[in-house]
Parts: sequence; C-alpha cells; structure tokens
Amino acid sequence: MMDYTDLSKKLSMSTDSKIVMIVMDGLGGCEREPGGKTELEAARTPHLDALAAGGVTGLSDPIAPGFTPGSGPAHLSLFGYDPVKYEIGRGALAAAGIGFERQAGDVAARGNFCTLDADGLVTDRRAGRIPTEKCAELTPLIDGMEFDGVKVFVRPVKDYRFVIVFRGQGLGGNCADSDPQQTGRPPLEVTGADPASQKTAAVANAFIAEARRRLAGLEPANGVLTRGYDVFPDMPHMQEIYKLNPACIAVYPDYKGVSRLIGMKVYEQGQDTIAQEFDILEQAFADHDFFFVHIKKTDSYGEDGNFDGKAHVIEELDAQIPRLLALKPDVIVVTGDHSTPALLKSHSWHPLPLLIHSNFCRRDAVAEFSERACAAGGLGRIPHVSIMPLAMANALKMRKFGA
Repeated sequence: MMDYTDLSKKLSMSTDSKIVMIVMDGLGGCEREPGGKTELEAARTPHLDALAAGGVTGLSDPIAPGFTPGSGPAHLSLFGYDPVKYEIGRGALAAAGIGFERQAGDVAARGNFCTLDADGLVTDRRAGRIPTEKCAELTPLIDGMEFDGVKVFVRPVKDYRFVIVFRGQGLGGNCADSDPQQTGRPPLEVTGADPASQKTAAVANAFIAEARRRLAGLEPANGVLTRGYDVFPDMPHMQEIYKLNPACIAVYPDYKGVSRLIGMKVYEQGQDTIAQEFDILEQAFADHDFFFVHIKKTDSYGEDGNFDGKAHVIEELDAQIPRLLALKPDVIVVTGDHSTPALLKSHSWHPLPLLIHSNFCRRDAVAEFSERACAAGGLGRIPHVSIMPLAMANALKMRKFGA
C-alpha cells in the first residue's frame, strides 16, 4: 500500500470544483443463500444505478484483500491516509467525536454498556441497544472515579456507547480490549503491552470492576465492555494535503471524530435521518468544496443480521440522490467504509462496490450499483487509499506528476 499523503500534498491545488463522498457504513454484503442476492442487490436503487451507468465503477479494499477493518482505519483510508501508518483507536475517535477537551497524555477508550448474567457472562454486548437518553442517565453513575492518581472521565456518546478518558502521569495506550466480541463469555482482562500501558490496564480493570458494582441490578445495562484504547494522535489535515475546505455530515460521533482529527468542519445540527443529512448538505453546499456524508444504519442493521432493514436503508439513501444531483457537484463518490453482511452480523473482509461520477470519468459498461456489477467495472479492484486521489483528479484538482 502506498502512502499518498506526501504526493497529494505536492500535487493538489485549490479550485472551485466540488466533491461529495457518500459513505454507506458497512455497505458490502453477502447473499442469504447460494445464488441469492446481497442486501445492495436486493434493494431497489434506480438513482444509484443511473449514477453507475453514467460513471465508472469498481471494487475497493479498505486495507488489503483478506483483512477485516475497523471503522477507524476504513474511514482514514477512504480519505487517502495509509491506515497502517495512521492507526487510531476507537476511543480517541469517540472522544474527538463528542468534542472532549483532551490534555497531553490522556488515553481514551470506547465503552459499551452490556448485559451480564449471574455468572458474569456476557449475554448482550450492546445492552439491548439502549437509547442515548438511557446512556446519558447511566454514565454519571460510573463517572469521576480515581485510582492511583489517575482520573477517569466517562461521557455518553450514542445509544449504548460511551467514551472513557484516563488522565494521569505515565499512561500508555497500547492496551488490549475487554470486549470478548461474543456472548457466553466473561469480559476479558485488560492487559498492557508496555509498562506505561500496563499502568493504564490496571486502572481500566479497576474501573470495570467498580462500574459493574455500581450498575448491579440495572439490567439490561449492568456491565461495561471496553475497546480501542489509544492516545490522541496528531494527524495531517485535509486542508494541508488536498487544499480542500472539507465538511462532515454524520449522525454518529465516531465518524465526526475521525473527521475532526483530519481537519473537517463537523456539522452539529441534530441530524438523525438521511433526509436531514441532505438538508444540511443543501444548506452548506456553497461553503465547502468537499463533503463527507456518512450513512450509519446500513452497518447497524448488518450487525443485527437484519438483511431487509439494511436493504431498506440503502433505498432511503437512493431516494435522496435527486437532491444531490440538483446541487450539481463536479464529482460524486459512492461507496462504503467496510462490508457488514447481515449473514455474518459483523465487519468482514469483502471488497466494497465503488462508483465515481464526473464529467471526466472514463465510463464503463456497468449499469447497476452492486457488488457483482461493480466487479466488472473500469476501475478494477483498488485500495481505498486510491479513491481520494481519483476524486481529486476527476475534480481537476491535481497537477501533473513529473516533467
């Protein structure tokens, strides 16, 4: 994988052309039965199909073939950042997403409220997907602890998710998760890979134990799971690399977090539906030349194993495409960050369908936006990190390389 950031910084230029990148989280799927359709293939998507017919298509890999990505690296690679070089823990993304005012040396982790049985085994990793309002009621119960001079801050994020920030001297972020990633098992002990991270792990284990004590009897949210420990990274901004004035329109804080870390303006207008996200796109369209529009529920339904629900969200997005076309952006990119097949109920390694629509793309013969159709597209199979340079090129925002 090539790191395009230095080359893009050298060749990119500012112009009036506009790019809109629509990312359906967890878009890629699998057929429910041999010979069947994926969620995207089952969805009715006349507008996306028309975009595919008028553009160029292909498949893309978030990391490389065979590697299953988390959401952080999958999104960073979409924006042209080598996800191996610029690895960010989900805790740091979540904290940035809610605008937590961090200090040097802070370590963040992402937390889930979960359900534990009498034997301490996880019966639901997401506590029945409790609503955000319930999460906000519960987080004060486990906020403000202190262990060996390390303060622990807990803030609600969305639904069953919260963020934990550890603040003290000599902490490290190279810690293993406590989330076992499956039910029927107890939470794992947090371990650290170096002395500083071992100090963080000891505090984290004390926090988890005390949180369980304080939440006892509050089913379904009577325990906590943690993952994605990390310090806060310093990232080169998109303004520096691409000469863009970028904006993020998203519902979930994690995606606002990665956007903030790379310099995007994040719109916070209470959006909760796809239609409301497109309201913001229309209102802000004159103010930016790059828009990242994130659609979350394709991933949520995939993780729940809800094939039909995921297909319906794709149809909801398709219905908004005429509003996008009315704005006349110079380049439209539609893809996903990673695959979340309802069949697997988890992220997977499957490549993503990709379409790029512009006045200058070399159109292929594909007339449908789906995994199988895009496999025959003119872009072939490319890494995610190639998408941003392609979008910039189609927007005529890249100079020639070399003499």
